[in-house]
Amino acid sequence: MAQPVKSLKQNEPQNLRFQAFDWLPTPIAVLTNDGVIVFVNAELEDVIGQSRRSLEGQSFITFFTDSKPLKHALAGAKANEFAALRYDSELLRIKQEDSLPVHVIVAQSDLPGEIIIELLPIQQQTKQDREERLLDQAQANKELIRNLAHEIKNPLGGIRGAAQLLEMEMDSKELKEYTQVIIREADRLQILVDRLLAPHRRPHVVGDVNIHEVCERVRSLIVSEFPKGLRVIRDYDISIPEFRGDLEQLIQAVLNIAHNAALALADMVTEGTAELTFKTRIARQSTFGKQRYRLALELHVIDNGPGVPDSIKDRIFFPLISGREGGSGLGLTLAQTFVQQHHGSIECESVPGRTDFKILIPLP
Repeated sequence: MAQPVKSLKQNEPQNLRFQAFDWLPTPIAVLTNDGVIVFVNAELEDVIGQSRRSLEGQSFITFFTDSKPLKHALAGAKANEFAALRYDSELLRIKQEDSLPVHVIVAQSDLPGEIIIELLPIQQQTKQDREERLLDQAQANKELIRNLAHEIKNPLGGIRGAAQLLEMEMDSKELKEYTQVIIREADRLQILVDRLLAPHRRPHVVGDVNIHEVCERVRSLIVSEFPKGLRVIRDYDISIPEFRGDLEQLIQAVLNIAHNAALALADMVTEGTAELTFKTRIARQSTFGKQRYRLALELHVIDNGPGVPDSIKDRIFFPLISGREGGSGLGLTLAQTFVQQHHGSIECESVPGRTDFKILIPLP
């Protein structure tokens, strides 16, 4: 019969030994070498759908669709055949009444007779890898844009100045039309360059932010531009606390997303069937931007339009990528920049009839 697992120090409570596991974004279980649960962290409680107290003392083997790999791993750990073992399996979830594909890591603890199991949800791992890739891509894009904008800015001023001097020396009205074209196009490019550099120039003004003030400011701007045919729905969780941030940056970020959505709804606005929803919630134990947060703001901007075209779905946050004719392709890029300056992230899920932009920002 397996002996009860002793704590690292004889007089140290087990919950103090394992409390750091509650901060990890992945499910963790501590077992005896016979597979009996000694401890589960908060993430595993959520995944399985049972409390820690009810899980302790149960056999963890029974929570897998195929128990053989874990039995084999526990036997190998008991015989000191390996320090760590990995395999894929499916974890049974009580609350959802289904199974979750997971990558299982079995490792020996520093105490005899104690096994630590880490579960990496395969779908979550894929999502985290994608988030990291997009984060790195966004950073590279920002550096490229900033450097390119600076390189364009200096010669652009010279071209415009030369065109003005040339115009002053000309008597022909027809020839002056050509210099006016140069000046107008130089001014247009200057505006574009200024928009590219705006997030890097503007100081980050931090204060207390109420997310519903942000939503209401944006809503009033959208309603004033689209007074008929667009129904704006408010679905707020008024318990969300204030947080430290830049109010104007967040208003601009949400406005860019909402305005893009409203423009995509143009045909439906004409028909009177367009809907735009602002939805706020609190997300608990969320992982984004390579970090785990106990609480986070979750803001959704949802429209019932045609959806993001498949051809640009993976590139919508890239600069100069636009899904509509005449668009600058900078609105979502700037929104992403402003949200990332608040240590947050933006995600987009889009199918015909529903496009959902989700903004996540850590809460205190």
